[in-house]
Amino acid sequence: MRTYRSAAIAAASFLLMAGAAIAAPSAYAGTPGGTHASDRNSDFNGDGYEDVLIGAPGGTVSGKKGAGYVTVQYGASTGIGTRRAAVVSQSTTGVPGGAETGDGFGRALATGDLDADGYDDAIVGIPGEDIGTVADAGGITVLWGSSRGLVGANSDWLEAAEPMAGAKFGSALAAARFSPDTPGDELAVLGRDDLELYAYDTAPQPKSAPLERTGRNRLAAGAAERRIQPGSLTTGDYDDNGLADLIVSGVTVGDEPGHGWSSFFSGQTRGLVYERDLRGGPVAASGDINNDGYDDLVTGEPHSPDDGGESMTGGLVGVYYGSPDGPLGVDGEDSPPQWWTQNTPGVPGTAERGDGWGTDLSVADTNGDGYADVAIGASGEDIGTVADAGAVWVLRGTAGGLTATGAKSWDQNSAQVPGTAEKGDRWGGQVRLTDPNRDGRFGLLASAPGENTGDGVVWVLSAGSGGVTATGSWTYGAGSLRAPSPDAAYGATIDE
Repeated sequence: MRTYRSAAIAAASFLLMAGAAIAAPSAYAGTPGGTHASDRNSDFNGDGYEDVLIGAPGGTVSGKKGAGYVTVQYGASTGIGTRRAAVVSQSTTGVPGGAETGDGFGRALATGDLDADGYDDAIVGIPGEDIGTVADAGGITVLWGSSRGLVGANSDWLEAAEPMAGAKFGSALAAARFSPDTPGDELAVLGRDDLELYAYDTAPQPKSAPLERTGRNRLAAGAAERRIQPGSLTTGDYDDNGLADLIVSGVTVGDEPGHGWSSFFSGQTRGLVYERDLRGGPVAASGDINNDGYDDLVTGEPHSPDDGGESMTGGLVGVYYGSPDGPLGVDGEDSPPQWWTQNTPGVPGTAERGDGWGTDLSVADTNGDGYADVAIGASGEDIGTVADAGAVWVLRGTAGGLTATGAKSWDQNSAQVPGTAEKGDRWGGQVRLTDPNRDGRFGLLASAPGENTGDGVVWVLSAGSGGVTATGSWTYGAGSLRAPSPDAAYGATIDE
């Protein structure tokens, strides 16, 4: 529980709609001067290798269940392992506050160079944090990158200007450079009712300096009359203007609830500008699938309402291709995306009720051919008669866009994949394509937060000239990194 806040920290509130926000499936960060998804990384120690940040929001810290923690594994020429790793929580020296039951430290994650010092910073959402007597108001810790990587010293604290009970400030996060007015990345924070932006006005800053207000505007000012309950934030440079754009994804509420929709805000010299709503969400990821210089937007709708079609019950993945006008559907600006399901010809498997295809997404080049591929998690996939064991897919990118040619899928019963499919594992609850050895081929991390009755485990599938392969795959859990594992839900979040 926090009992104070800095009066110097302020925010611009962007009203979306009233109602509780759903938990963010993932978040995506950018770096100054590198707005394309392919340019983004998580290099906390500045050695040129991508690092991996994972949340365990259910972890027990200092005897407090559900206080939560994060782990960071540092990349190297040999990739990631379990030795070059660190564990950070609110019990770590220098991190504001203290570990308390139900805080959920690490429930949301993002990465960006907020102070423009050349080291990426980790932004950790704590949606269950109490502020004084205000329950579940939520808060955020910024762990500053340095030559030593992420350390607790001088960590920054952010909370809503007016903490509200149940607001869960920090339930979704993203960082990128949305305008040229800030030398570092701006931080976008989703709470219950609004979106807030923070940034430094000059850089580099001493670590004691607060992030400041960057403006005030209503994100929904020009939006269509559609009530969208927001749940996640995604960035990419879809119009290739050198500034990051923001996607706010969620599901509809009201007369026709549960359909995925997203709002597209373009980064401009004057800041974020609302452009239009896009069908698809509440999961989203970005990358250049057809290698045309524009980031493309991929959306996931794992729990589509049943409208009588079998393919609509197992989950949907949509693809919008970038253009000078931003992400476009198959027939232009106001048309739907290119839809994909397990019933799409060439995609392994069959769409079934409750599969959750599109539970999480990641977009990056797995074989070094210059085209970004799409990893898809389906945490509700049944493997034989084993319910909700989960599975993952990779679909390939080409000059013509996403293709089912060469598509692959794996589950825990697949050859050379460690483990056994078990009820409720929910493998594929998070997927991330990552290149920690900097060879230009992004391997796959796939987590099963339900593994071992909720402890959580992460699988590592490497990538070669043929893309992701199960050959040589291995697993690790929180205990492998010397962190408390019981009921930790390790891998419930993996930063992109």
